Amino acid sequence: MPGYEHKDRKRSHFSRMNILGISCFYHDSAACLFKGGKIVAAEQEERFNRRKHYPGFPIQAINFCLQSAGINIYDIDYIGFYEKPYLKFSRVVTNHLQSWPFSLKNFLNVMPGWLEDRLIMPDVFQRELGFKGKTIFIKHHLAHAASSFFVSPFEDAAVFTADGVGEWSTTSCGFGRGNRISILKEINYPDSLGLLYTAITTYLGFEALEGEGKVMGLAGYGRPAYLSEFRKMAVVKPDGSFKLNQEFFGFFNQGSRMYNSRLLKLLGADRKPESEIDQRHCDIAASLQEFIEDSLIKIANRLYEETGSNNLCLSGGLFLNCVANQKILEETPFKKVFIQPAAGDSGGALGAAAYINNVICGDKREYVMCDAGLGQEYPRAQIKRILELRGLVFKELDYPDLAKYVARNISQDKIVGWFQGKAEFGPRALGNRSILANPCNPNMKDLLNSKVKNRESFRPYAPAVLEEKAGDYFWLKDLSPFMLLAPQVKEDKKHLIPAVTHVDGTARVQTINKDVNPKFWQLVREFEIITGVPVLINTSFNLRGEPIVNSPEEAIDSFLKTGMDCLVLGDFIVEKSLI
Repeated sequence: MPGYEHKDRKRSHFSRMNILGISCFYHDSAACLFKGGKIVAAEQEERFNRRKHYPGFPIQAINFCLQSAGINIYDIDYIGFYEKPYLKFSRVVTNHLQSWPFSLKNFLNVMPGWLEDRLIMPDVFQRELGFKGKTIFIKHHLAHAASSFFVSPFEDAAVFTADGVGEWSTTSCGFGRGNRISILKEINYPDSLGLLYTAITTYLGFEALEGEGKVMGLAGYGRPAYLSEFRKMAVVKPDGSFKLNQEFFGFFNQGSRMYNSRLLKLLGADRKPESEIDQRHCDIAASLQEFIEDSLIKIANRLYEETGSNNLCLSGGLFLNCVANQKILEETPFKKVFIQPAAGDSGGALGAAAYINNVICGDKREYVMCDAGLGQEYPRAQIKRILELRGLVFKELDYPDLAKYVARNISQDKIVGWFQGKAEFGPRALGNRSILANPCNPNMKDLLNSKVKNRESFRPYAPAVLEEKAGDYFWLKDLSPFMLLAPQVKEDKKHLIPAVTHVDGTARVQTINKDVNPKFWQLVREFEIITGVPVLINTSFNLRGEPIVNSPEEAIDSFLKTGMDCLVLGDFIVEKSLI
């Protein structure tokens, strides 16, 4: 099965710049540091201040990046920002003018933020960081494109980005070769598949920016009975270009919701948050998902015709939709796909830094992103000291004994908090800040929900599988190291892993490479030796509504508040039965 080359490209002696990428003031603010031509650190601000999807200035994430590299702000050659504020401001002002005077309240609310921060970003960097060097602003969708292509294993690739909205662009198609990306075409606001998905997410009673993944899961329980209604909301041409019918939406109105009474007449009453979900809601979710998939596939097919590349790089918040990603791979001629783990706005920090490094500085591409572990790491002695200060009874085991012990516990249906190495960059836990469980137990999904996660019953849990065994269990056309593809589970394996097989037969797969994450790989291998199944349930180590844990203290707190049975912090094991 084809995969990525799990090593850096040949080093260049020209790689000397320290480049800090920053994304903030919308949602999921983050920082990313390139040093010597490669990423040395990247993380979202929410991991430090514990405010999920935090939009503000990422001061703690920036400090973490600098400390990880052993440098200070005066060593930074460039700061890259993930959008062009004045271009975005033109859209904001135009939006308010189009809905005046109803937009007055919102206008008065948002203008101070623009005048105090967003329109004077170099001053913000000097005020907050003491940085007096050069700031370079990268267009939002170009930053998305750079975040995927420049750290991909491809020398050339088609590049496809899609989200709610950047400055004006909502969708872009381009081509990357070597150190260059050319944007071939764009679709602009208010025509946006991302905004359509978010509008229906809120219609279905879920939060914007948080509930889109829930709608993707809910879609598996429905059938696309409302496709004709969605075709009234948006017209999609054979080449994938589309136009939303603004009669159904409130994007210009700056009100409390993104849709209006005409959409309610079309689809029926909206669902109130936390209220019961019925089959109509499932069918609307399924119709939305299929409509989006069909639109993206049309765009991707046209992009293949225009570029002729077998490789595809995807980025932007819409491509956190792993079901749609899988359909693109299956139903287009592209042979290989790359999606970096922070595909949403946090990845804009990565893209801004990568663009400066590879295009503006002309540094030869030499880094392939095969590991999302770019966040904070805690030394063994510090973890041990924290456990002692908390008064917890713990065991200490070296590898491979630790992996054998934990695998045996998981095989006995124990739920394990797993805290190892560097935190992952992006919204997925990939074996460093994970909660792990037995996929063979058909009741494990309900056990996880009742004992730990407290989340909706319709949401599936993801499997982590040994890379070399992935093809035995899943219909994968390419590897999925960042849990961003959702292939079908093979029919003869569904009964072996019922807890990770969704109602529609898919699974959001993570493939584990032995060289990239040897500890996690060894744990799954030990589980396979015990059970014959090279798969574990892997879900993020967090409580509902909280960011993924970042520190040992946060992991301990989450462990004590929930029904987790074991906590593994590095080489140390805490068992609930012993405390």
